[in-house]
Amino acid sequence: MKLLVYSAKDFEIPYLKKANEKGHRIAFCNEALDSETAINAVGHKAISIFSGDDASVTVLEILWNLGVRYITLRSSGYNNINLKRAKSLGFKVANTPNYSPHAIAEHAVALLLTFNRKLITANTQTHQYNFEQNNLIGFNLHGKTVGIIGTGRIGSIMAKIMHGFGCNILGNDLEPDDDLVENCGVTYTSLDDICRKADIISLHIPLNSRNYQLINKSKFIMMKQNVILINTARGAIVETNALLKALETKNIAGYCTDVYEKEKGIFFKDHSTEGITDEKLIRLLSLPNVLLTPHTGFATEEALENIAQITFENIDDWEEVGICQNELGLELIES
Repeated sequence: MKLLVYSAKDFEIPYLKKANEKGHRIAFCNEALDSETAINAVGHKAISIFSGDDASVTVLEILWNLGVRYITLRSSGYNNINLKRAKSLGFKVANTPNYSPHAIAEHAVALLLTFNRKLITANTQTHQYNFEQNNLIGFNLHGKTVGIIGTGRIGSIMAKIMHGFGCNILGNDLEPDDDLVENCGVTYTSLDDICRKADIISLHIPLNSRNYQLINKSKFIMMKQNVILINTARGAIVETNALLKALETKNIAGYCTDVYEKEKGIFFKDHSTEGITDEKLIRLLSLPNVLLTPHTGFATEEALENIAQITFENIDDWEEVGICQNELGLELIES
């Protein structure tokens, strides 16, 4: 099968080539998929897209008319594809679930520790031969209350790590995990209760219509002034305007994130020469109580290997049996 990989990053290409054991004909495109770059898919029966690619209605219709029939996402989330329209057109769509929940959860913890213990400031100072400690004071995680929004594959690992630090854990999920209750002492409660009580809040939920701007002005008002909010899920789960106000007025202590609501066209590129024009992101990055990484939570060797492997398992299954275990939207056909 001929496969075009959109948003192909230099560091992931070797993993994808290695995983192509069945010898599919692969082409790599470093541009993101959108209405203009969709034409690149001419002659390809399948495409692979990443979280920042645009698979909206218009783009899907262009792809279908070009002969594309299979779309495999190199991510577990799929909010960037209009799944209902994809299925009505006849596309086969699959994601890469559970590629490495440890990578994301560990990155969330890394953000927390880096922010709390002022590691970036400390490193900068010592490289300038400044060994003072006056502005490097953090706090113990032991005994703190951590609220975890979403205790699925990633959130459950986050809960286990925080349990290891000796934290008190509050959880919020549509389907509580009895094992976390028994083994990690997780107490399931409402989102509002977590906002009121938690010293640290970590988001591990998908972006959908129900969760869009879930953390908004009303939620920030409930939070403690010393709370640290961690977001390794999706940027649009947090209302950016409300977040900026909460940070600028010190209504919350800090925001540690690997994602941004409008990261398309900004993340995964070097803008160090020309700069950026997104005023909200510029404001966010100007704040001392913000730690932002450019969507690198997935970037571990193990995760990249798994993403590549699952990507080609999806392609192999489609070519050999016409369906794959990671296929999305089957319920849309049945309904």
